[in-house]
Amino acid sequence: MKTLLTPENCVMTLIDHQPQMIFGVESADRQSLMNNTVLVAKAAKVFNVPMVLSTIAAESLAGPIWPEIQDVFPEQTPIDRTTMNAWEDDAFRAAIEQTGRKKLVIAGLWTEVCVAFPALSAMEDGFEVYAIIDASAGMSNEAHSVSLQRMVQAGVRPVTSMQVMLELQRDWARVATYNPVVDVITTNGGAYGVGLRYGKWALGEHADETKATNR
Repeated sequence: MKTLLTPENCVMTLIDHQPQMIFGVESADRQSLMNNTVLVAKAAKVFNVPMVLSTIAAESLAGPIWPEIQDVFPEQTPIDRTTMNAWEDDAFRAAIEQTGRKKLVIAGLWTEVCVAFPALSAMEDGFEVYAIIDASAGMSNEAHSVSLQRMVQAGVRPVTSMQVMLELQRDWARVATYNPVVDVITTNGGAYGVGLRYGKWALGEHADETKATNR
């Protein structure tokens, strides 16, 4: 099995990114968390990686999936569950398994429950699991940290949102996804995106203006 993620060898899932769940987050800045999660969603769309969206008790407790995520996948209805461990939900598990891919990239709220439980269960069933730590968060710093340690000890691989997208791109000569990736970075890439916008101004439009002035 190849070590690095590719658009052809992985499946992604975003679990329980809902209003009630983010209310309980204490281990991360909520705006950064939302930004990183949307970056992951957009990356999956750019590279045509299968994405499984899931919620818990959307109608009775936690509310709908964040609209910023739903807007990326308007055609997809998130799989709503009652079980905290998504892997124990038949529809969720079937959606993952039917892709035929054994690398599972997962993010969710909260780390200690909705990431750790399915990550550990999927590993038991032969999946290679990657947990996106900055698109996940816990009810406390300790909860997030200890859960991450537990997963790593079991063999889960920690990754970050930007790392996943750049791992899928990997070569800027891949022109088919170059511009879409740059677009995602400039809108959701934080300081990296600001730098790209500045570089475009300084080396692009601004450079053209300088040439015109010096003529």
